[in-house]
Amino acid sequence: MSDPNTVIGHNTHRYRVFPDWGNLNPATHPVNDCHEMQLDAQGRIFMLTNETRNNILIYDRSGKRLDAWGTEYPGGHGLTLSNENGDEFLFITDIERHQVIKTTLEGRVVMTIDYPKEISHYTSAEQFMPTETAIGPTGDIYVTDGYGLQYVIQYTPQGEYIRHWGGRGSANEQFDCVHGIALDTRKPGEPTLLITSRNDNVLKRFTLDGKYLATIPLPGSFVCRPVLHDRFVFAAVFRSTTNRNFGSGYITVLDENDRVISTPGGTEPVYVDGNLQTQFQQQPVFVHPHDVCIDADENVYVCQWNANKAYPMQLKRV
Repeated sequence: MSDPNTVIGHNTHRYRVFPDWGNLNPATHPVNDCHEMQLDAQGRIFMLTNETRNNILIYDRSGKRLDAWGTEYPGGHGLTLSNENGDEFLFITDIERHQVIKTTLEGRVVMTIDYPKEISHYTSAEQFMPTETAIGPTGDIYVTDGYGLQYVIQYTPQGEYIRHWGGRGSANEQFDCVHGIALDTRKPGEPTLLITSRNDNVLKRFTLDGKYLATIPLPGSFVCRPVLHDRFVFAAVFRSTTNRNFGSGYITVLDENDRVISTPGGTEPVYVDGNLQTQFQQQPVFVHPHDVCIDADENVYVCQWNANKAYPMQLKRV
């Protein structure tokens, strides 16, 4: 781990590291894997861990714990926040329960999506291990089955099946670890989906009805989910160079042209003839970053998987 004197990143996106930002008493508020984080309208930071004594930890921006709840999510993995006419909800994907669960910000369950019986490839709940959700412009729910059969499944806001696409494979529309998904609204009137194919070290862009548009290569980067903020895409990279390179993660930032402009903790992004060169960890600030969350002051909060039960850290923009 690093210390607050460390500055990481490149070009316009450089940060000072505060590794102890989110530390709590593990006797009262333990964590296991810290999987994902979301910022609500009040500026509170919600973090999901698969520790069932408190699956959700809620922080303010100073790192103070405001609240905690949740004991029913042993495989808590993905956390997405939706705003429905001013009411905010959380979508939790649980890889052990094989479900997607929608809750209020206080933890009350309002909807559960089980495994997709409508898809003939799924013959049991155990095949469905959802890693992420994204909410479309009209409230449709997109689920990535990143640890299961590698499909992206689209549902109505009420949880009714619409369609699916993908599956495991090497074709443009297929995936190898479809780990994350995000709605990209940076082009007015042209919303698209950014979807991770982690073992391929790429993000792929699709229309809202599942038509393949483009691939964004991120050589060397086993990227988790894309996180949109302003005109940039941020992402945690849990490992680099190979999927067996333990403790080799970093963060990466892409601009509106899908070019990497900063890689905090990793090597400086270099393009040769328009192609990004393979990146790898350069500073051992992180172990296995799993998600990022960005506040109104452009500070980045990082939570980590398989990192000795580490609490989230803050990267303060400089």
